[in-house]
Amino acid sequence: MRTIVYADGGCDPNPGPGGWGVVIEAESGRIERCGGDRATTNNRMELTAAINALRHFPEGAQIEMRCDSQYVIKSVTEWMRGWKAKGWRTATGPVKNVELMQELDALAARRDVRWTWVRGHAGEAGNERADRLAAQGRREALGLPPRPETGPAPLTGTAALRAAAAPAVSQAALATAPAAAEPAPARTSAIPLDLGLGLEVSRAAKASGLTPQAYVERAVRLALDLGPEGLERARADLRDAKGAKGAPTP
Repeated sequence: MRTIVYADGGCDPNPGPGGWGVVIEAESGRIERCGGDRATTNNRMELTAAINALRHFPEGAQIEMRCDSQYVIKSVTEWMRGWKAKGWRTATGPVKNVELMQELDALAARRDVRWTWVRGHAGEAGNERADRLAAQGRREALGLPPRPETGPAPLTGTAALRAAAAPAVSQAALATAPAAAEPAPARTSAIPLDLGLGLEVSRAAKASGLTPQAYVERAVRLALDLGPEGLERARADLRDAKGAKGAPTP
């Protein structure tokens, strides 16, 4: 029987501070992992999530890896064989993120992995949880506390035993319990954007696999989380990273 694993990663903005999250549906209970980097890319975080998920398992383990990243899925199932045959090169040059690709390939080769693409933000609980963990990992990389909606980590040890020993609620009690009220629709407000900026947002949202509204909401939340000083530090780190990337090789 294969163990179901969800892996997700993200970056806001891209490139910029990012995080990864993993949810492992083990027989003994759910296991969660997350982490992040202050200066990275969306694709690197997606690959890092899958790598950390595979590291958890011993060689020979049977796994179903569920990712919402076509980049990860197609890299492993379609493109990697050709890259390896050409010395980890593509028609246009070296494979991007090659060190992560090589590590992912080595880990997957020693395990029985079934790679499954799932649509992101489509209501699949494990994928949604992995996404929230990735956001938590990004916050940790920035030195920020976790958001309350990320939720608690799974219970382990004594806490898990106590939870298991708690009396269960009978089906009859559930049937007679009053129905929960329907949640009120979220209240929104329109914020006008300059036409040029709006086009940039649309392109960036498409590249991230998000709607423009979801992309803007993430960007605003990140800016609020960082605050004015944290936002300037992140922008300075990003400028330094871009400057180092573009600097001539000595």
